[in-house]
Amino acid sequence: MQRATDKKIIVVTREARLDGLRRRFNTTRQAKFYVEHLGGDFNDYTAEKDTYQRAIAETDAILRPLGLVQFIDRAFLPNFVFGPDDTVVVLGQDGLVANTLKYTGPRPVVGVNPDPGRFDGVLLPFLVHDLEKIMPETLAGRRPRKKVTMALASLNDGRELHAVNDFFVGPRSHVSARYVIEHAERKETHSSSGVIVSTGLGSTGWLKSLLTGADAISAAVHGGKGPPSPPLPPMGWDADYLYFTVREPFPSRTTAAALVFGAVTAREPLLLTSQMAEHGVIFSDGIEADFLEFNSGAQARITVAEEKGRLVF
Repeated sequence: MQRATDKKIIVVTREARLDGLRRRFNTTRQAKFYVEHLGGDFNDYTAEKDTYQRAIAETDAILRPLGLVQFIDRAFLPNFVFGPDDTVVVLGQDGLVANTLKYTGPRPVVGVNPDPGRFDGVLLPFLVHDLEKIMPETLAGRRPRKKVTMALASLNDGRELHAVNDFFVGPRSHVSARYVIEHAERKETHSSSGVIVSTGLGSTGWLKSLLTGADAISAAVHGGKGPPSPPLPPMGWDADYLYFTVREPFPSRTTAAALVFGAVTAREPLLLTSQMAEHGVIFSDGIEADFLEFNSGAQARITVAEEKGRLVF
């Protein structure tokens, strides 16, 4: 078969829920028994898997005539070496797009919704059949790309981690996070449930949830009479700043609770020094397996990453 180009197209996929059940229970029959024994609908798992497999097969058929196609599972992203001219297609949920953008650098990323009846697809502007039109334009450099700002966490031992949506800094389990926080010439010792640092892309997710909850609690404490806090100005996906917020800060004789929210920029990074003997972590985009250890002696500098993602639209 003669291909239209010699360019490489990397297709990122992830396992379906049924795959995880099979791995856990060894066979489909045992997985089905477990789900149905608890009153679940096993047909939903099989329907999701079948739809995803059809989407993979259709994607493969469309892309093969266009270039050199390679499929990789999300689990291999941290160690995968992308070529300078690779184009990346993500076939999955929004979270898979966010997780992929951390590793693709300036390469164009095409988000494809394999199951529009199941996934909202904010980061998945295309359906599988759209690839027939979209991919030739993308490979030729004619398709518009939206820049996506990422956050960067750098430790004093040289390790780094990027986030497309947000960072969580705190304990791996349900205990208090202990750390020193520094920002904009202010410094405090904290005991809290952790710190969230959000990008523009992630600002409508975890950050919005935290601010909404804090506002509702404050209103309830004041008998519902207090006016709601003004909403944050909308953040663009390419915003040159981040927001941090501290979850459940606890004031005591040795800990403060005033430095709990602010904007992070290249000139004013967020500095955190761990005081946790063990189980301290920094993980990104809700992926607990994608983390840095953050225990006593570790110092983290969180700021806007110079590198930006490129999402095709």
